[in-house]
Amino acid sequence: MSRRVRRRVAKGFKEDKLVLPISDETEVRDLFPKFNEDVDWTRLPFDTVIQLFTCLNYRDRANLSSTCKNWRQLGASPCLWNSLDLRAHKCDVSMAISLSSRCVNLKTIRFRGAESADAIIHLEARYLKEISGDYCRKITDATISVIVARHRDLEILQLGPDFCERITGDAVKAIAHCCPKLRKLRLSGIRDVSAEAINALAKHCSNLSDLGFLDCLNVDDVALGNVVSVRFLSIAGTSNMKWGVISHLWQKLPNLTALDVSRTDIGPAAISRLLSASPSLKILCALNCSVLEEDKSFSVGKNKGKVLLATFTDIFEGLATLFADTSNEQEENVFSYRKNSKTKDKTLDELVTWLEWILSHTLLRLAENNPHGLDNFWVKQGAPLLLSLINSSQDDVKERAATGLATFVVIDDENASIDPQRAEAVMKGGGIRLLLNLAKSWRDGLQSEAAKAIANLSVNTSVAKAVAEEGGINILAELARSMNRLVAEEAAGGLWNLSVGEEHKGAIAEAGGVKALVDLIFKWSTAGDGVLERAAGALANLAADDKCSMGVALAGGVHALVMLARNCKFEGVQEQAARALANLAAHGDSNSNNAAVGQEDGALEALVQLTKSPHEGVRQEAAGALWNLSFDDRNREAIAVAGGVEALVALAQSCANASPGLQERAAGALWGLSVSEANSIAIGREGGVAPLISLARSEAEDVHETAAGALWNLAFNPGNALRIVEEGGVPALVQLCSSSASKMACFMSALALAYMFDGRMDEFALIGSTNESTSKSASLDGARKLALRQVETFVLSFSDANAVASSNPSTLSQITEKARIQEAGHLRCSPMLSSSGQALDINYGLGRPRPMKLLMWQMIWMLTRGAEIGRFITMLRNPSSTLKSCAAFALLQFTVPGGRHAAHHANLMKSTGAARVLRAAAAASQAPPGARAFARIVLRNLEHHNTDPPLA
Repeated sequence: MSRRVRRRVAKGFKEDKLVLPISDETEVRDLFPKFNEDVDWTRLPFDTVIQLFTCLNYRDRANLSSTCKNWRQLGASPCLWNSLDLRAHKCDVSMAISLSSRCVNLKTIRFRGAESADAIIHLEARYLKEISGDYCRKITDATISVIVARHRDLEILQLGPDFCERITGDAVKAIAHCCPKLRKLRLSGIRDVSAEAINALAKHCSNLSDLGFLDCLNVDDVALGNVVSVRFLSIAGTSNMKWGVISHLWQKLPNLTALDVSRTDIGPAAISRLLSASPSLKILCALNCSVLEEDKSFSVGKNKGKVLLATFTDIFEGLATLFADTSNEQEENVFSYRKNSKTKDKTLDELVTWLEWILSHTLLRLAENNPHGLDNFWVKQGAPLLLSLINSSQDDVKERAATGLATFVVIDDENASIDPQRAEAVMKGGGIRLLLNLAKSWRDGLQSEAAKAIANLSVNTSVAKAVAEEGGINILAELARSMNRLVAEEAAGGLWNLSVGEEHKGAIAEAGGVKALVDLIFKWSTAGDGVLERAAGALANLAADDKCSMGVALAGGVHALVMLARNCKFEGVQEQAARALANLAAHGDSNSNNAAVGQEDGALEALVQLTKSPHEGVRQEAAGALWNLSFDDRNREAIAVAGGVEALVALAQSCANASPGLQERAAGALWGLSVSEANSIAIGREGGVAPLISLARSEAEDVHETAAGALWNLAFNPGNALRIVEEGGVPALVQLCSSSASKMACFMSALALAYMFDGRMDEFALIGSTNESTSKSASLDGARKLALRQVETFVLSFSDANAVASSNPSTLSQITEKARIQEAGHLRCSPMLSSSGQALDINYGLGRPRPMKLLMWQMIWMLTRGAEIGRFITMLRNPSSTLKSCAAFALLQFTVPGGRHAAHHANLMKSTGAARVLRAAAAASQAPPGARAFARIVLRNLEHHNTDPPLA
């Protein structure tokens, strides 16, 4: 898998430092003049140092405070600790206690998870005004009750958007009794909100103007009519509402200005009644209300001064009516326009603030659920809305908008597939630049969500190109160095997707992305699977490039990836680490990484162990890595010592019903190991022949090639040749030779059959009692006839009966052109590469992120030993005319000028005195015409290589 979703080289790029804006208009670098000399930072004015501190998260502030006594005092300044965002960090009781001395004046806190919620009271921030939490599924009534009891000045409490499954109406009552100053309460996913709880809010929280019970199972709708102070009310996603009762009761709420009923089953009648009868209502948000949308006869009607926001209305036009001075050109930037407007209107500003929050929440929910029938809405309105919300002044709105952009483009998370029209809508709306600017924020939450959106969108090649052109690679490389794990994780995902193909690999390396990814593995080696899987996946893609693979090795990538393969227990990480090691080992002809991986302590043992993983993807990539590594002589023997033969035979035996990718790699790894005579014998002894025969019957062309190659190597040994016959291998190879769509599979099947019946196996088969020998001899005769008949048919299919008797050079050239199997020119011990000579890379994926289906590897086949050349020369003397023709045909393939290793093979033949045997075969009147023609062509090839310098 090379791409995931949560998913090519330009010269002249310089690594840019990440610019951290203090606000939307001001950047850190604007605070300081440009100095020609070093700055004595200890002599900076205190207000400048404090301004610098404001650009850092609390962990970096603590680190900077430790540099000197003065900065320690400045770092504890109350103005720096008005707000605290703990979402990206583990905040337990001990950490809360350590921060408590600085949190006396803390006003706002954001946290994530139940453990952080339990720790809040230990901050001793008694004047806390606002608490916002997410991932709140495990938070209980008891935790909420303790928090609100300790913070009676609380004005804002928000828990969500995750469902608060363990919170009940009892917690709502505790909030009402303890927090009389409460102005805003938003809770998500509560199972039941009783009338008693809501009435407690109405009684004790007289300032409660913003109330939201989102995605709740049951809310007492009648009691909500008693909260007369409410101005902004949201029940989006809440079920079991009695709309007939509601439309009569809620119209009497005297201050109700905006109502959100999105994702509910409200119907046209209730919508019309609320719009017409509620005197104070200005905005009714009803996005994705199926009952309403199914009624094609519904008309909004004329409700002056009131706006209905639905998927079938023009949302931007409706919002623009709120602002009397908004022109048509400003409609799609309505939120930015209001933010920058010189006309101040507190009531309108509060309405816009609520609208931004509600729309960002609803759009994110729609993106996550991806209901059918909204494609046109997303392209025309959804994407522009999310992009406009990126410009919000509320950080949580910006985050949700970025997350929404990351999510709504995803079609298929498993296959890392995104909707091109939606991605195009983001790009046309200037979304790439907006997201990159957001990624340059100093706030961790904004950085991580922006990086996630960039990662998902970059699955689309046009978007990836735009990201690179806008400087996104440098930004992501810098974010990958973040001390915040979530930021580094999403940045690594972005680099993973951008590293697919060749276009951006060089730019990633130039931006320092390789070193950042390797360092990230060491930095977070004990962290969760997300950050490690993304880093390993990106390195796997980069390692597919020869130059980048060297960079990965020089940066310590071999050690880092082997460490993951040995120690990490997460399947996704194991899979990507094995794939990265496979790609690093795929450049044996051009660099030393293949040997380096094999020599890394524990590497081969770890990969052998991973072939036993219960996860198919891990087994597949581990087998692929061992296949590549087996092209190095020392690695080949070391793999066997590490138990590789037994493990790979067991893998081949177990993958009859597995994916073609796993079958191909299992057979390929055995093929690579079988180059060694000792390994070949061990594979036969361990029972490797039968599963390879089974794989030869696969329907996948790539599996045909690797299974045939492995059986060809095994057939070199007469004991294995006999095993192939006894296991029913002859009919399987005959079938493969006659019907496979792969010429190489047919060719290697024919060579395996020729090896088996060139006479060497006969003596081996005679060992045993007389009766056993007689029985074996009878069965071998039948198999021999079947095999040689197919070999003859195969060779004749490449001959021209009218031309084979000619010695004319032009005729021989025609025969060569017809007989040549292009891929056979690669036959030699070489690393497994793609058809273009490159190892392969894959995408990372979408949203979570999850991978695409692996691309099939096309291999470089191997002619393993000079002994094989000698065997074909000997076969030219065989009394069988079929074997003579097969031998000459094989030698033709190995020596055709232009073949990658043709000169090497010519030198081997020269050292064995092959020319004399070839001349005899070419002149033999009793030899088949095809054999004579092929022998003459081989002689001509040898003459060519005598005059040309050998190929490297």
